[in-house]
Amino acid sequence: MSTFRCHAMSSNRSIRPARPEDAESIVAMIRELAAYEKLEEHAKATPDVLRTHLFGSRPAAEALIAELDGQTVGFCLFFSTFSTFRGQPGFYIEDIYVREPQRNQGIGKALLATVARLAVQRGYGRVEWSVLNWNAPSIGFYQSLGAIPQDEWTMYRLHEEPLARLAALAPSSPGTPLS
Repeated sequence: MSTFRCHAMSSNRSIRPARPEDAESIVAMIRELAAYEKLEEHAKATPDVLRTHLFGSRPAAEALIAELDGQTVGFCLFFSTFSTFRGQPGFYIEDIYVREPQRNQGIGKALLATVARLAVQRGYGRVEWSVLNWNAPSIGFYQSLGAIPQDEWTMYRLHEEPLARLAALAPSSPGTPLS
């Protein structure tokens, strides 16, 4: 990915791919996002964990950094998915965040536009994300871009103990390991 300068943004604002040295800033913004969403107890990411999973030998996700005058003011973390119905990959945005003082300046839109551009360039069929039902400002913003809520789907999650319990039920097989 190359640095992206959005036409709607002045030349002192840019979107660029995250680098390993951005891990501390990303973790700080994850904690700010968790506080905004009232989910602080769930924010366990560390810079080392991000360096491993974003920049290690087998990256699990990608991230973009929004900068204003050389300062990090936002990020977007996303990863590839695959639609069996479409027979085509897509992106899932795990988190997008712009710091409070820099909101309403086109930075969030530029982050989303960059992910959309990457999806189109790679031949991906869609970009998806979730938003908390109470987050009216974000919902309004997403709808203004043409995003459509998927009300007919309910997201499910396994984590911590239920995840470990289910994993323990997996059959042992002499076949090829999945890793």
